[in-house]
Amino acid sequence: MIVKNQTISARPLKNNDSFKVFFRIIKMSLKYKWRLIFGIVAIFISSGFSLYIPLLLGDAVDAANNLLGDNSEISSINDSRNHLYFICILLLIASIGRGTSAMLHVYLGESIGQHIGYELRMLYYEKLQRLSFSYHAGVHTGDLITRGILDVEGIRMFVQTAILRLIFLTTLIGTGTFLMLKTNPTLGLLSLSFVPFVAWKATSARLKLRSNWYALQDKLSTLTKTMDENLGGIRVVRAFSAEEFEMEKYKKVSDEALDLSNEQVSIRSSSISLISTSFFISMGIVLLVGGQQVINGSITPGELTQFLAFMSILLDPVRQIGLMINGFARGSASGGRLFAILDLEPNIHDEVDSQDIVVKKGKLEFRNVSFTYEGDNHETIHNISFTIDQGETLGIVGPPGSGKSTIAHLIPRFYDPTEGSILIDNLDIRNFTLESLRHAVCVVEQDTFMFTASIEHNIAYGNPWAPDDRVEKSTHHAQLAEYIERLPEKYKTLVGERGVSLSGGQRQRLSIARSVMLDPNIIIFDDSTAAIDAGTERKIREELKNLTSKTTTIIISHRLSSLMHANKILFLEKGRIVESGSHDELLELNGHYKDLYDLQNKARGKM
Repeated sequence: MIVKNQTISARPLKNNDSFKVFFRIIKMSLKYKWRLIFGIVAIFISSGFSLYIPLLLGDAVDAANNLLGDNSEISSINDSRNHLYFICILLLIASIGRGTSAMLHVYLGESIGQHIGYELRMLYYEKLQRLSFSYHAGVHTGDLITRGILDVEGIRMFVQTAILRLIFLTTLIGTGTFLMLKTNPTLGLLSLSFVPFVAWKATSARLKLRSNWYALQDKLSTLTKTMDENLGGIRVVRAFSAEEFEMEKYKKVSDEALDLSNEQVSIRSSSISLISTSFFISMGIVLLVGGQQVINGSITPGELTQFLAFMSILLDPVRQIGLMINGFARGSASGGRLFAILDLEPNIHDEVDSQDIVVKKGKLEFRNVSFTYEGDNHETIHNISFTIDQGETLGIVGPPGSGKSTIAHLIPRFYDPTEGSILIDNLDIRNFTLESLRHAVCVVEQDTFMFTASIEHNIAYGNPWAPDDRVEKSTHHAQLAEYIERLPEKYKTLVGERGVSLSGGQRQRLSIARSVMLDPNIIIFDDSTAAIDAGTERKIREELKNLTSKTTTIIISHRLSSLMHANKILFLEKGRIVESGSHDELLELNGHYKDLYDLQNKARGKM
């Protein structure tokens, strides 16, 4: 079976979809309501102190002006001086209060974001564990890794950079605008002349940034995918001296990601720059008109100072509008991509009334089973029927692509049949929970996976609490014990990433030991001895003969010597059973099995 890896769809969200993403993140934030409440209260306090400072500065200017121009009694001068000192103390208190409350709301916002990030990582990882084999067969791990890291980070930052920042800016700018209009309507309107331009620029920048974030996340996924493939196949790369080709491939995607990043920086910087420029133009107009009003005596220098101080206080929040827009854009893109995975439902799942399997007789039956892989136009297997009783062995042989491994994957419900049913003790396997079924049915694959852990932990992966003697006994059955005993740290020896420190045959024997240790009711060897020499395979078979006397066994192999002892052998071709019977019966048919037997004997004779 060949399944093409596909990139997960990451099309830009529509506006209503974006709002759904925002609402979903906000809903997650509400789980930490006290942190959120205290964070918002801290924002109000910080905004209050920020807006109080311009009022104090205006009073200070008027007090200083009175002090400089006051030629009256000494007591009046002392009063003005004391008033100025009092304002200085209030400014110090306001500055400390502003800094403390700002620190508090930033801390609480970051805390909520970190908790949401933790929750999303756990939900995402748990979802990946439950998604069906058909899903994992159609998507590259690089895409999944990127979503689990970069997209989670984008959502995590959304709380602080977008939600709380929006509340902060709305409170500060809104209240500041009200105070400016109340103080002087003419100057207030002039100071707000930049707002329409900011609204237009902010909206257009958000749309561009949102689309850009999607494209950038896709390129980062491709980068992760390229590196993952390269590191996984580093031996092949070195063997074929393909380092230059791999570098060029990685550089091409990196350049595309860099271009998108530069475009994003350009959008953000130009947006912030234009917003700031419009702000300073408004401030210049306010200074010009306000200065004329001071000259005319309409307002005091302190009142003009208050106005300019208000605008100065608002300058940084105005600049943050661009950062907030970027936060919304990234949150929308990251949330849409991540939630698309979290909302998936596994094709294979426990049925409503499923129960744990209790195997009594161990009888396995395929009843008119057909199966087609998703996206394929023809059936992989068609109308397969057979029965195996407890203690019996079934051999399956056939050319590549004939459906042998598909049969193996249907029994533990890695996939469900398109038609027909599979029964254990006359009960449909869909009546059983997946966990109990996969403990009862064990598949030993040809392509074994090893974790970066000790040999002991790799063998005991299915039952980490298994006693040491059971682990050691399983390695004896798999003819691996002698090799392990020669290692410096024996069973504590660390296996390299993906089992790179073991040969193909050693990995397969370790996989056999891992499966045998679980003592399953049904065990399936899917070409799991292909890398093991014939002599060692014969010893393994003899060891397992007594062990599997009460186990239903299926052996899938291209090597007839691995399965000729089976009670019954099926020869598959194009997904159909074309021959069945014992080894001797199939030889007498003089059909496909006999041809393969003669071919392998002839090849063995030449050797």
